[in-house]
Amino acid sequence: MDDTGLFGKIYNPDVLTCLANLSNDEVFTPPEIANQMLDMLPKELFSNPDTTFLDPACKSGVFLREIAKRLLKDLEPQIPDLQDRIDHIFHKQLYGIAITELTSLLTRRSVYCSKYPNSEYSVSKFDNAQGNVRFKRIKHSWRDGKCIFCGASQAEYDRSDDLETHAYELLHVRKPEEIFHMKFDVIIGNPPYQLSDGGNGKSAKPIYQLFVEQAKKLNPRYLTMVIPSRWFTGGKGLNEFRETMLNDKRIRRLVDYENFKDIFPGVDLAGGACYFLWDRDNRGTCEVSNCTNTIESTEERYLNEYPVFIRSNRALSIVRKVRKIHKGCYMDSTVSASKPFGIRTFYAPKEVGIPCQFIQKIGLKYADPKDITDNQNLLNKWKFLAPRSPIAGQTDFSKPVGFYYDGNTRIVPPGTCCTESFLVLYAADSKEEVEAFKTYLYTKTVRFLLLQCVVSQDITREKYRFVPALDRYEGIYTDEMLCKKWNISPEEWSFIDSKITDIGGGDNGN
Repeated sequence: MDDTGLFGKIYNPDVLTCLANLSNDEVFTPPEIANQMLDMLPKELFSNPDTTFLDPACKSGVFLREIAKRLLKDLEPQIPDLQDRIDHIFHKQLYGIAITELTSLLTRRSVYCSKYPNSEYSVSKFDNAQGNVRFKRIKHSWRDGKCIFCGASQAEYDRSDDLETHAYELLHVRKPEEIFHMKFDVIIGNPPYQLSDGGNGKSAKPIYQLFVEQAKKLNPRYLTMVIPSRWFTGGKGLNEFRETMLNDKRIRRLVDYENFKDIFPGVDLAGGACYFLWDRDNRGTCEVSNCTNTIESTEERYLNEYPVFIRSNRALSIVRKVRKIHKGCYMDSTVSASKPFGIRTFYAPKEVGIPCQFIQKIGLKYADPKDITDNQNLLNKWKFLAPRSPIAGQTDFSKPVGFYYDGNTRIVPPGTCCTESFLVLYAADSKEEVEAFKTYLYTKTVRFLLLQCVVSQDITREKYRFVPALDRYEGIYTDEMLCKKWNISPEEWSFIDSKITDIGGGDNGN
């Protein structure tokens, strides 16, 4: 047996590449991405026979397989005999926790060349059927209909013994270090992203951040995971995680893909994906790389420069310029809160009452005055209304984004309210001032500043944190005017222009 025969060109095409292109649920990692993540680690780790590796969320076994290939090569001078080297690597260095029984079999087949490592077909013989890739069926711990560890819905996941519980072992123990009773130098993986939390519709709770947090509790020397990029701006269950990540100076490398399909072909997820390197013993700036199919730009910077992580290095320089010049407040303090008048989306229109703007297919109807709240004193002013979700369906933010156009915004007179489908972006005593605000909002420059906080279809007030709020809106605003006002260069304007669509009657940003 030689190294090529074990892990080489016999995989053509690579079955794990094929598998990575098929999954919409638990997203499988393509081998090339696994290797890019491994490339971030110090090379000497792979020539050290004492280095230990853990994948705590095994699916296809791609991480362990690619690590094994590197160890097989780099340990040859120290362990010349191939079988001795294989046995040492698989018994002493590589460990995994599978997320389901099926993926445990798939991982063992990828790593040991047999789904049962105690069989005659395994390239390294174990005295048990799991080897170092374990799967243990775990039950959720329910309290008030939710799992106290992962937040899963009891109605969704309290299943019979013949169905997967998706109670992942790493998340459902209070002391993860007791799973293997050992220390790991490297933890690497692609954890599951979300679980149903029993909310309205298809509500789901992100869980990938829980894997990162549990992995840190194991205190490895290095941690690298590929996860969705939506944590950059926080959101459901992610605000505390975002704050922790942005302030953690042990994150020394961050590679960000704006389009999820550029890293996981065939899979679509709003906000893109990223992978990072956490280095326990070294703190400092983070090397941030913006990628499509290749690295576009890389810059050393602190992740916590702003409360929201600005993913684009080129966009960061523009935001810095604007904030250096504009010393006043920003629109996150002037845009209305959600439910500006207390009227829910599913509110039934009335035959008479206060004029109320509903979603587009319903239009202008009425609301009962008793059902309306006006805590922000907006009812008796001219208002500019914009949908809370103006770019529904768009997930690829590497393509030009539109946000607003005449077909989805409204200027409404005093005495008119709206449901929570809309936000009040601006209110004034005169229609002329609201119309001037509209020209400001419709500039590409303003919409580009808004884009820096957007990773999903919801555009709530906090997404406007980088858009200056002017003291008073007058006249007609243009991009040429704002570029001059904020010292934006022709090259920077060209970048802005490439990211934002023109305003048109039918432009919906898709």
